[in-house]
Amino acid sequence: MAPPQGSRAPLEFGGPLGAAALMLLLPVTMFHLLLVARSGPARLLGPPPYLPGLEELWSPWALLLCLTWLGLQAALYLLPARKVAEGQELKDKSRLRYPINGFQALVLTALLVGLGVSAGLPLSALPEMLLPLAFAATLTAFIFSLLLYLKALVAPASALAPGGNSGSLIYDFFLGRELNPRICSFDFKYFCELRPGLIGWVLINLALLMQEAELRGSPSLAMWLVNGFQLLYVADALWYEEAVLTTMDIIHDGFGFMLAFGDLAWVPFTYSLQAQFLLYHPQPLGWPLASFICLINAVGYYIFRGANSQKNTFRKNPSDPRVADLETISTATGRRLLVSGWWGMVRHPNYLGDLIMALAWSLPCGVFHLLPYFYFLYFTALLVHREDRDERQCLQKYGLAWHEYCRRVPYRIVPYVY
Repeated sequence: MAPPQGSRAPLEFGGPLGAAALMLLLPVTMFHLLLVARSGPARLLGPPPYLPGLEELWSPWALLLCLTWLGLQAALYLLPARKVAEGQELKDKSRLRYPINGFQALVLTALLVGLGVSAGLPLSALPEMLLPLAFAATLTAFIFSLLLYLKALVAPASALAPGGNSGSLIYDFFLGRELNPRICSFDFKYFCELRPGLIGWVLINLALLMQEAELRGSPSLAMWLVNGFQLLYVADALWYEEAVLTTMDIIHDGFGFMLAFGDLAWVPFTYSLQAQFLLYHPQPLGWPLASFICLINAVGYYIFRGANSQKNTFRKNPSDPRVADLETISTATGRRLLVSGWWGMVRHPNYLGDLIMALAWSLPCGVFHLLPYFYFLYFTALLVHREDRDERQCLQKYGLAWHEYCRRVPYRIVPYVY
């Protein structure tokens, strides 16, 4: 049953109508990008070269491959972990436990793929299957979201997400009713958040690199840079996997279509756009410019990792010598807000680092096509929207202390700009 009207969180994403539009727009956008990346003009804003029929999208082999991939990652998730971490305190005062073995899953996947390729696995054929694989992932996300919604109907009220139990079927299906859907100790949201999509992303990148090597004799410098930059990003996310337990996705958002489609389909097939573009539209890149692009990525990563590490260290132990001298503001909740260090520069310095890296991933693709910059443009819109959601939640949580923090740190993401 839906909670009383007065206890419902305000609707986001334009309510039920916006949720319905996004459930249509996001898959359409993903398929548009897949089609135009391989077309001659590669126009982001133009029509796709053609509309694929169902016979081109549907493949039982693609569905089997998609489910096998999910099964493999689930098996790696269940392996003994180097650490088990506790999540944030829930409504019933309990804390869930999470295995920290994402980086282990990445390494084991790399070993298995390496063994497979040495045994004759045709990984370079994967790019030719991107359309049916994306269709299979989208179909899987829809069915998975339906099962999650049905499971949430019998979940106790204390297990529901703050915003996913509005009473609107479409909106709740999109945002997710249950906060932490589990079967025994297997947490579906935590599993999907970083594993199948992120590791699948670098696997697709590798397949594109291998196909370019077959077509042109060796991978281009631009392709190496894109693969290297994005592998670093994924490896970092999985190495610091425990940090995801304090993110908005885990502690606030339910697990519905928004996260299921994003994790299983949008991330691997859209975030690999630069590598897809370079396979079909090779770009010349000299070492001087490549070195400059590497410097840009290094600056972005330095900001991103420095800000996140400082935040995570402070949350774990405010008395840690690395953060003990930082200036803070007290709040009514008992927690303190950082107003110096990285978090005194802007309110979301990790987003700033993210955006600088996103730009570096696109620059190897040249400046004559807008298409490879879609990720940078999309990510800018995503982070601005995410920052706005976070601001409203922090204001509700910290009240006057948040007003004081905003006065002390006036810029949100980019110093002196925004």
